Amino acid sequence: MATMKIPMTVPSPRVDAEQLFKAFKGRGCDASVIINILAHRNATQRALIEQEYETKFSDDLRKRLQSELHGHLKKALLLWMPEAVERDASILKQALRGAVTDHKAVAEIICTRSGSQLRQIKQVYLNTFGVRVEQDVESEASGNHKRVLLAYLNTTRYEGPEIDDKIVENDARVLKKAVARKHKSDDQTLIQIFTDRSRTHLVALRSTYRSMFGKELGKAIRDETRGNFEHVLLTILQCAENSSFYFAKALRKSMKGLGTDDTALIRMVVTRAEVDMHYIVSEYRKRYKKTLYNAVQSDTSGHYKTFLLSLLGPNV
Repeated sequence: MATMKIPMTVPSPRVDAEQLFKAFKGRGCDASVIINILAHRNATQRALIEQEYETKFSDDLRKRLQSELHGHLKKALLLWMPEAVERDASILKQALRGAVTDHKAVAEIICTRSGSQLRQIKQVYLNTFGVRVEQDVESEASGNHKRVLLAYLNTTRYEGPEIDDKIVENDARVLKKAVARKHKSDDQTLIQIFTDRSRTHLVALRSTYRSMFGKELGKAIRDETRGNFEHVLLTILQCAENSSFYFAKALRKSMKGLGTDDTALIRMVVTRAEVDMHYIVSEYRKRYKKTLYNAVQSDTSGHYKTFLLSLLGPNV
């Protein structure tokens, strides 16, 4: 469920476009007006505003936002404007081919999206950047980390609720052997199971592994794998069981300690606001005894803070 609030009566795209045009006039721009409009329109409404703005003023709204805004607010609003698949493709490109490869962002986009979403992202990535996402993964990742990402991108997984208990039990035994011995063939077994099985199957596998061997599968992965390979396997496992907790935990980490990881904070708030942020907000409060709203409020400032809080909705 989404958290950003759309007014009961929404102005027409033409009215919104005209108000945005006025907000850009004069010295500087009226960021409050821009936020009040764009933070409270869904993806379809934002696309219609963009079309109307270009038709009426012969100007590209995103380019105007690029030139008028600054800092984290500009980054957040520009990421907010596209529809989800275009946005995910853009995040992936920046994470893979930016100045520094952001492996956690890559894992987040690839391993938390459904098979149908990944197919769309791959097509948009190719159409937009003229290269297959697999080619950029091949270039920027390495070893088992690369293998698991490529397998996840290219494997068609069953996404229904049914499971086969015998296959689950067999997978548990195979995984026990795979994490107990450090051979390449065992790593390949890990990759095959984690990228081939449905999320429902992985949830059952986690429970069965615990029952059969008295140890959490996640701990076994942490004990026997390292680095980006470990992170991507745990991302797949955690999102299969409780994606809301995965994002709540990642959001907390982005604001924990000295300084804020604004890139991660913006990415997660923007990409989940129209999807499942309601559940993430609830999970955050349950796990950390503090609202996500208050956490973001204390770690950000100015119009940037106003925009993110608008996407989060009420302080609950």
